Formats: sequence, structure tokens, C-alpha cells
Amino acid sequence: MTPIEGYRLIPPSELTWRPSNMMRIPNADFLERTGSELLGARLWRMPPMSANTLHKHVLKEEFYFVLEGTGRIRVDEETLTVPKYGSVLVGPAMLRQVFNDSEKEETLWLIIGAPEKEFESGVIDRSLIYPVEPTQLPPELTSAVWPPKS
Repeated sequence: MTPIEGYRLIPPSELTWRPSNMMRIPNADFLERTGSELLGARLWRMPPMSANTLHKHVLKEEFYFVLEGTGRIRVDEETLTVPKYGSVLVGPAMLRQVFNDSEKEETLWLIIGAPEKEFESGVIDRSLIYPVEPTQLPPELTSAVWPPKS
């Protein structure tokens, strides 16, 4: 992997928001368009009563930072509440799932980690990333129906 030379400016107008593949969470990738091979960063806007995938990584640590609202994250069997401007660093082997159990407030997370090199070869066993059903909701969202139907 080669670091970039110089710098890359990413104005907000260049951010493209899209729903995530499995859970339909709005997200915007900061570093995809820069060509960075060493760093990945994505904004995740968690609507009320929603959850991201339950997953882990083979090699990648992830840094979770709350920009707006109150963050909630499940790490293995523990649920953490993260205040605005608070953060959590999660090691690769730990299951994690960002969720929002508020009925009214959105939460905006900045999640930083290495790019998804785990999938580049195309031969990785996806069960290493998703050892359990990735779309299951945390216990705090028992009454919720997520992801929304397309």
C-alpha cells in the first residue's frame, strides 16, 4: 500500500450519500474518491429506531466518533452509550453494531478504519465478517422493524 503524496481536499458538495447495502442506512464515503489505500472514513446517519449490520473484521480496527445526537453501539454482549463528541475504538475480532434506539433523534457517526482490503482478493470467507445473522437487531430495538422495505 502506498500513501498519497500531498493532500486531497473533499468539499461537502462532493459527498455522495447512499443507503448501505444490507441495512439501508444513509452513509457518505469521504476517502473513496481520494484513492487512499491506508485509511477509510465514512459518515453514517442513523435514523430513529435503526441499526447497522452486526459484524466484525479480520484485521481492521474501527474508530467510532459521534458528531450529532447520542450514539449507541453493541460491542460483543455489551451496549455502550456514547455522548456527542465521544468515541469508541473497537478491535477487529469483536462483534459490533451501531444502532439508534431513539424514537425521534437521528445520530451522526464518523467511522474511521482501514479500507476494506479484507474483500479485495474475493476469496475471503464472509462468515469471518458475519459470523451471525448480520441484519439482526439489538435487544434495544425489539419492537422496531428495520431495514425498511424498498
